Amino acid sequence: MISSLCDGTAWRKGLMVASGLGFDPDALREKYRVERDRRLRPDGIGQYRGVEGEFAGFGDDPHAVPDDREPLADTVDVLVIGGGFGGLLAGARLRQAGVPGRVRLVDDGADFGGTWHWNRYPGIHCDIESYVYLPLLEELDYVPKWKYAPGEEIREHARAIARHFDLCADAVFQTRVTELRWDEDAWVVATDRGDAIRAKHVIASSGTLSRPKLPGIPGIETFRGHMFHTSRWDYDYTGGGLTGLADKRVAVIGAGAIQIVPHLGRDAQSLHVFQRTPSSVDVRGNRPTAPEWTKGLGPGWQRRRRHNFLSVVSGPRRTRTCPPTAGPAALSCCASWCTATRARPCPPTSASGSARSPTSRR
Repeated sequence: MISSLCDGTAWRKGLMVASGLGFDPDALREKYRVERDRRLRPDGIGQYRGVEGEFAGFGDDPHAVPDDREPLADTVDVLVIGGGFGGLLAGARLRQAGVPGRVRLVDDGADFGGTWHWNRYPGIHCDIESYVYLPLLEELDYVPKWKYAPGEEIREHARAIARHFDLCADAVFQTRVTELRWDEDAWVVATDRGDAIRAKHVIASSGTLSRPKLPGIPGIETFRGHMFHTSRWDYDYTGGGLTGLADKRVAVIGAGAIQIVPHLGRDAQSLHVFQRTPSSVDVRGNRPTAPEWTKGLGPGWQRRRRHNFLSVVSGPRRTRTCPPTAGPAALSCCASWCTATRARPCPPTSASGSARSPTSRR
């Protein structure tokens, strides 16, 4: 009896039963710490290779039609850098707010869509339910066809947003912004196409998923097999139905695009997946959107559904009254609390030394 009470394992089992958790929290934290430490590297992002030099072709847009347009030297009211959902939302909100004049979206890709323009690998679907993920559904009077929309439906929705809010005419694609320079009363926006566009306002909405990262592993320079990045899927090589892989040994390095694995496993002669950190994989349970459910949606349905989703994954929103303060220290503390809880930063103190209660927003 004495030995069992002094045994750490027996004590932890007793804690598990007493807490009702069914697991040892300390042991779980230690497991995650060990796994994290195995993946921390002093070279950081230096462990990857960029798409330049001999690897420049990995960054080419396989969906682009060559566009030999002349350089632009015109003037627009607002220039938005990025044609993904962030840039599209910026343009849409400007239109909704009644901002007059020309709004130009500039993107390195050949169309709207951002990461959904680039990523077209087999099996790609949204991994968050479409009714929450896709923006401006009510504004476009559209309900996704599937609970988890396929990539093509998402790309088409991006184009539909651009058409609905009149963002197509001034959009510029296959163009990368290289410099912003203020000149008297406007920004001069330089690009890799020789443009010098003047804009009264510039909104930066460029994401991080448009440029591939290649693994910096020995031998990548001398490998003589066919290689491509999943965000630049080579359908000319694989075939639309992956029939070109029937006699091929295929290796996937990394698990970021885990949705391709079932398709490759089905169609390739053999498949090996090399992953440092396993992906979280579960049954998708995808299903078509029921027409009966769609008919029952009332005004404001997407906002309510999105708020419900965020409350589940992030916890309910909270508000707190900022404490009275006579100096900046307490206000700074209050602002820190607001930031930690994802609330709006507290307003400046009034002349009487008190601060209004912040409104929690997501």
